[in-house]
Amino acid sequence: MLTIGMLGGMSWESSAEYYRLANELVRARLGDLHSARCVLFSVDFADIEAMQTAGRWDEASVVLAAAARSLVAAGADLVLLCTNTMHKVADQVQAAIDVPLLHLADATAAAVTTAGLRTVGLLGTAFTMEQAFYRDRLTAAGLRVLVPPAVDRALVHRVIFDELCRGVVREQSRRQYVAVIERLAAAGAEGVILGCTEIELLVRRQDSSVPVFPTTRLHVEAAVELALAAETTAGKSG
Repeated sequence: MLTIGMLGGMSWESSAEYYRLANELVRARLGDLHSARCVLFSVDFADIEAMQTAGRWDEASVVLAAAARSLVAAGADLVLLCTNTMHKVADQVQAAIDVPLLHLADATAAAVTTAGLRTVGLLGTAFTMEQAFYRDRLTAAGLRVLVPPAVDRALVHRVIFDELCRGVVREQSRRQYVAVIERLAAAGAEGVILGCTEIELLVRRQDSSVPVFPTTRLHVEAAVELALAAETTAGKSG
């Protein structure tokens, strides 16, 4: 089994989901007492959030690239950047390491395409919804991406940072997110990407009238599939 490197802490609330899901998926696949081979580097999110707000993306890329190198040094065979927003610097992180960085948007786009959808809504931080780095990756995969209007974007962003990143899950916020999703569906979205790892703490599949694509789960599923493919190959050769 390959060792999965998790570059997390942005926020640790969602990184805990990454760890839990990886272990649950490996146990479901292999049974018995099996768990995922993984290493975790967790940054201080306060530092990263300050860089985001100030637009100091180059500085953030240096921090995350160094963390990714630490993961590889610890034995990681592949790396997950456990945050949608910081995929803005994914290319710089990949350039710093000699193992694959599994891009979260690629795993998500593959799931949307497999589901037969072409037009999707995107929820996430303001950076993810408003900047091109994430939407362009989805568009390059053949998808049409819709984002909420400004008022809804502000709501989605506020709930992420003021509530979900702090471990606060409110029913009122769930209802507000569901309303945003319904407005995206009315605008033509066939499904909605939960493009912030914390949103999965709030929005469940049953909350939406259209399919939702939980990026954390999709990212981890792709990583586990790759990690266990090595085990399957070894087993066949043996």
